Amino acid sequence: MTLDLQGVSKVVGGETWIHPTDLSLAAGSMNVLLGPTLAGKTTLMRLMAGLDVPSAGRVLWNGADVTGQRVQERKVAMVYQQFINYPSMSVYDNIASPLQVQGVPRAEIDARVRRTAEMMRLTPMLQRRPLELSGGQQQRTALARALVKGAGLVLLDEPLANLDYKLREELRAEIPRIFEESGAIFVYATTEPEEALLLGGNTATLWEGRVTQFGPTPQVYRQPGDAITARVFSDPPMNFAQVQVAAGQAHLDNQVWPVPGLADGNYRAGFRPAHLSLGARPGALAFAARAEAREVTGAETFVHMTHDPDSATPDHWIALVEGVRQAEPGTALTVSLDPAHVYLFGENGALARPAPYAEAA
Repeated sequence: MTLDLQGVSKVVGGETWIHPTDLSLAAGSMNVLLGPTLAGKTTLMRLMAGLDVPSAGRVLWNGADVTGQRVQERKVAMVYQQFINYPSMSVYDNIASPLQVQGVPRAEIDARVRRTAEMMRLTPMLQRRPLELSGGQQQRTALARALVKGAGLVLLDEPLANLDYKLREELRAEIPRIFEESGAIFVYATTEPEEALLLGGNTATLWEGRVTQFGPTPQVYRQPGDAITARVFSDPPMNFAQVQVAAGQAHLDNQVWPVPGLADGNYRAGFRPAHLSLGARPGALAFAARAEAREVTGAETFVHMTHDPDSATPDHWIALVEGVRQAEPGTALTVSLDPAHVYLFGENGALARPAPYAEAA
């Protein structure tokens, strides 16, 4: 089984929702669509499913052109963030419903429902109704109904977004196991980089209707091809600052660090919030900043700050630090950064030099 998008695009009312896109998804693969709200994730999934017809390009399933084929004629299943179950029917009948519509013999329905329920750990709940289940069990029921069809392509559109933290963690751990057992092509849409990393497989980063990069998830995370991909695959978004490179040395404020082999010129340094620390640290670069706001989550604190606050175009940075940290608005800060965690992007946004830590990983 393969799914290939060849130059697929979508234009609605003169506005481009999906720019020309090429993607090739292999059998038994987990593929994450990662991007902010309105990046084009749902539109791209609808094009894959056949719910929408592309404005240009082709959709191939196992090498056959299915661009104009209706979704009802394809072996596709879709699960949304709202767990859609039939409240008056038992879990068993909810799972069985697509097979009953297909006219599958009763004995085969029973075998497939019980096999899928076992995979989804729903066997003890088969005679209950959805409203008697927890949120996680309801979403597992919706997933089971999608999987029981034997679909070759399973599309999951932010399926855990409406669940609380504990249930999300539970299902995030289970979904890779489920996909390995089913053998289908899975496509999973999310706005959360952490979720992409937990799911593994491949990740396509999306920004304003464009797929900016596609490849093995750890590789896209560690070596983003451009500044936009780096921003998408960082939560909070990656911090940036303009730097100058001369004679193999990068210069930012009064700080200098070696960047051997890089041509002289202007670059954009990028580093993730978790790599920015409060206070000076031996061997690290040190920068002056001014606190703007803080968000305390309990175990961590997000410190929002302005770097070079007196310039006409100050940089807005975020540090993600452990514990509860005090940083009142207007407070002068010293922040430190290990140069091993700094990416350098060219003026056109393309990656010029990966962070040394990422190359070593």
